[in-house]
Amino acid sequence: MEVQNALANRIDTAGEMSSYDEACKQILSNKTILAWILKHCMKEFIDYSVEDIAEKYIEGKPEVSKSSIHVDESGDFIEGMNTEDATMKEGKSTYDIKFKVLIPDSNNIEDMIVNVEAQKDFYPGYPIIKRGIYYASRMISSQYGTVFKDSNYELIKKVSSIWICAQPPKYRQNTIVKYGFAEENIYGNVKEDEDNYDLISVVIICLGVDGQKSEESLLNMLSVLLSDTIEPKIKKETLKTEFGIPMTEELEREVDRMCNLSQGVYDRGYDKGYDIALVDAIKNLMETTEWDIEKCMDSLKIPDDKKMIYKAAVLGVSASA
Repeated sequence: MEVQNALANRIDTAGEMSSYDEACKQILSNKTILAWILKHCMKEFIDYSVEDIAEKYIEGKPEVSKSSIHVDESGDFIEGMNTEDATMKEGKSTYDIKFKVLIPDSNNIEDMIVNVEAQKDFYPGYPIIKRGIYYASRMISSQYGTVFKDSNYELIKKVSSIWICAQPPKYRQNTIVKYGFAEENIYGNVKEDEDNYDLISVVIICLGVDGQKSEESLLNMLSVLLSDTIEPKIKKETLKTEFGIPMTEELEREVDRMCNLSQGVYDRGYDKGYDIALVDAIKNLMETTEWDIEKCMDSLKIPDDKKMIYKAAVLGVSASA
């Protein structure tokens, strides 16, 4: 019976976390939120207002975790957005949010393809930047047959993969870092048109401690939006008054849903005698330092009478097992 109870609890928690993650994606896919991200992370949009970016440059409705549009490489050009890329050899990779934007002041009124990912764990067992590069690369390679075919490489559209990390390590907190291609003259002095190589960028946005203020308004806005501790009413009012984000019925509903789900996940942890934030901290320490769980708990000053509970939570087993 004990095994069944432990399994049931893990299934319940996983279900709540899955729903919470989906609510986060829905909120981040709001055009005004995406416009904030574009304005502060992409040089193409720095001189444009959030309102203009949302209304004029984000095309259609951003897609959230939807199935792929299957592309027939032998057929005609097919324009479409895939949130899911699949090949027989590479397997399947699903994007959180994927959408197209028009590049302002572009000679050809080009599109850019943007992917936004919500990432809680900064150390999932591999460097986040490498996963971001892979996602961006897939958005380039998947354009064959949809945007260009044969040797029409001049039609390739620029892509950007943007990662929002809610719980980064201390040294990465309150930072926004962009990675991309740059021209380097090893010998001689030439100048290539930047549009021909500036095709991929990966941006890592790392939030600060919940409630901590930053000089960068995007970090402040996202910290409020994704906070686990701010009450829904205060959160909605802050987003509206401080950041100018209109509370549409849809966005207000998703904010309430995310807050309720977040509270449910944390209540489940407290009911069992532990703080989920500390469980995450132990996991992060184990991954980054390769310490054993006992040393990690000691470094975080977990009381001796709580260690069995935290060990069970980290390992996903029953505390009485």
